[in-house]
Amino acid sequence: MALIKNFPSDGVVTVNRVILKPEYTIDDLQERVAMLCENVKTYHSDTGFVGGFVALNSGNISNEGSTVGQTVESPLKDKEAIIVTFWRTFEDHEESHKSETFQPLFEQVLELCENGNEELAYNMLWSGAAYSPEEAKAAREAKEKYAKAG
Repeated sequence: MALIKNFPSDGVVTVNRVILKPEYTIDDLQERVAMLCENVKTYHSDTGFVGGFVALNSGNISNEGSTVGQTVESPLKDKEAIIVTFWRTFEDHEESHKSETFQPLFEQVLELCENGNEELAYNMLWSGAAYSPEEAKAAREAKEKYAKAG
């Protein structure tokens, strides 16, 4: 089962990292990114855009998932966000940035960034959604059954 509906298995994921300048707030970020995302959905849903999300640094750092010493709260809590978008192809993404309607909104988001902007593109290797409770139970039972056979 696909994690993102209609996202091709060979699709492209882009990631922007935004670190807010001190004079801007999360509300500023949300407003400007909402305008940008609405533009992309309106003008590029039929030219390669599949979906996306924006996530804010919560400050939590996983001690279970980190391997670089004992962790504490991230200093970028409520200052850093990632903007992740899903595209059919990298070329579709690049064309979206050339849009006359996109560029002014993009510039407004960049005004917030103390780190400038570098948008990285990744080729999808795997995606998937969680099992339902019934599927998870069946998967565990199959593992237990076949692990003993090997």
